[in-house]
Amino acid sequence: SSQATTLDLSNFDTSSVTTMWGMFYGSQATTLDLSNFDTSSVTNMALMFDQSKATTLDLSSFDTSNVTNMNAMFYGSQATTLDLSNFDTSNVTSMYGMFESSQATTLDLSNFDTSGITDMERMFMQSAATTLDLSSFNTSNVTNMLEMFQGAKATTLNLSSFDTSNVTNMHGMFWGAEATTLDLSSFDTSSVTNMYYMFMDSVATTGYARTIEDADKFNAVDYKPSTLNFVVK
Repeated sequence: SSQATTLDLSNFDTSSVTTMWGMFYGSQATTLDLSNFDTSSVTNMALMFDQSKATTLDLSSFDTSNVTNMNAMFYGSQATTLDLSNFDTSNVTSMYGMFESSQATTLDLSNFDTSGITDMERMFMQSAATTLDLSSFNTSNVTNMLEMFQGAKATTLNLSSFDTSNVTNMHGMFWGAEATTLDLSSFDTSSVTNMYYMFMDSVATTGYARTIEDADKFNAVDYKPSTLNFVVK
């Protein structure tokens, strides 16, 4: 990780670069000018801004159309806002820990194409985002949602579009989450084999399920707060 507090990237030719894995991992630079970055050939952006100290990140020029891996891309990033409205995520298959411990209080993910994603483990774990509108998410191919919202600061979660029919792991999914209501009425839990600690320390007091069977499953999860009860919506 670089200890330099400023980085001059103006002469970087990245046109032939295929991986930016961990490129700014632990960087101490408080500003990063990435406006001239050509990312059109990049397939891997995992850990790219992991623990980066940059408080703002302008990624409006990023071409992510060939990226397949965004694992932990913004893990621990100090950027307080992230405008990812131009991100093309149509070829991404994994977003494991993408926003884990990210300090961004606002995340606009309405343009995200998540149809190819199979892994969303820890995607928003400890995320500082105060609201998460994921109503545009296509999760039909996701199999892993372990600890996806563990400790997430969002007080509202819009999960209305979630197709969880292929998800097998929801371990700790809402552990310590600050959402006051958990509307899981779109959740199909027929493939889930692991719900351990799914609602442990969750602050939610209202929960909605799709069916009586799902409500019964949720209400039977170990260490669910007694103040949280699921009913059919």
